[in-house]
Amino acid sequence: MEYYRKIREGRLPWYLFYAGLTIELLIVIIDKSNYINPAEGKLFRLTFLLFALKILLTEYAAKEWGVILCLELIAVISYRVTGANDLIRLVTFVAACKDIPLRQMLKYAFQVTLAGCAVIIVLALTGIYGEVSLTQAYGRGSLESTLYVGADPVEETRYTLGMGHPNALSCMFLMLTLMGVYVYFEKMKWYIYLFLMLLNVGVYMLTGSKTSMLITTAFLAGCCILTYCKFFRKNGFAYLCGLLVLIVCVGFSVDAAANAQRVKDAQWNEYYYHDPRDNKHIVALSKLDRQISGRIVSLAGTTDKEGMIQTWSAFSEPGNMDYYFDMGWVKLFYRYGVIPGGIYLLALIALLYRLYRHKDAGGLAVFMILAVYTVMEAHVISVYLGRNVLLLMMGYYFFETVPELPGETGFRGER
Repeated sequence: MEYYRKIREGRLPWYLFYAGLTIELLIVIIDKSNYINPAEGKLFRLTFLLFALKILLTEYAAKEWGVILCLELIAVISYRVTGANDLIRLVTFVAACKDIPLRQMLKYAFQVTLAGCAVIIVLALTGIYGEVSLTQAYGRGSLESTLYVGADPVEETRYTLGMGHPNALSCMFLMLTLMGVYVYFEKMKWYIYLFLMLLNVGVYMLTGSKTSMLITTAFLAGCCILTYCKFFRKNGFAYLCGLLVLIVCVGFSVDAAANAQRVKDAQWNEYYYHDPRDNKHIVALSKLDRQISGRIVSLAGTTDKEGMIQTWSAFSEPGNMDYYFDMGWVKLFYRYGVIPGGIYLLALIALLYRLYRHKDAGGLAVFMILAVYTVMEAHVISVYLGRNVLLLMMGYYFFETVPELPGETGFRGER
């Protein structure tokens, strides 16, 4: 026992965690490149082992063990039903974050991701590996003309800089911005926000991705307000707004999944008969759908209506693991099931409460922006744990053992 205690209090748990986190981040970077990773499944098993060893070398209270084991049991049920071990890995990863400083984790994730993206861009620009641009249809033409008349979609050339798709490039810029601003939130100045805003415009000119550009703009504007209007940082109303944003975003996604077929029919009727032939609710959804590039209609565009609410179940099913679409909250319930999806939402609400207790305004901004972004994109609802910075926040705040003090730093105390 004495030997075990020395190991537990030493640096080995720290090394195990960061070895696993490094591999997870590299998997994300490789996924964003043109390279197909043949060892992805084996690497997932390796990171699970590293995080599991970290848990075995970490001290948890009896209540914490109870929560971990209950969640692992639910994750095992999901694995038995779907054949996918995503949730087992996720629970293990979050639990392994205990005793690791939050800003230290996010700073490391930011630096590794930034370096990886830089390597991909340099390789593409020098012609060594990866394509600099991609010419194809991006849905900017008339959606109705393409669907109903069979007109050829409008093709455009946009820049990928080695990341396979322009949206991937703009998405990674958003994620790097989220991590970087959060890590250095207390040191941010207005001219840094301005510089990042100009970079955001530059990325938009390269990629044409309106969604990521608008989300990044909203994030930078919100963080700037929180930086200079410190009243909002401690005001409970701001965190209540975060909860309302989450409810609205999830509610809209559920509504879209329930009414996708009616929205599709309304758009068809409006195109041919100049009348949607449905109520104001469906008409409003139809108008919103056009603003998000037909994501709602796409749910009703397949034979089995994948993603629509009738395809949801308590713990999903094996066939749901292989179908991909953009709407993240819909994907959460479709791919993983209503019960795991509901637990994830409860975990987000618990995280928001912890952010409020610690007056973590930067965390609030990240929370709200990802809630909105996940309506349109499924970047953080993924088998790739390194994509979701909220998991690191959960791991720190749910298993926090050291009271947080302003400006506190150190191996166990630094946030």
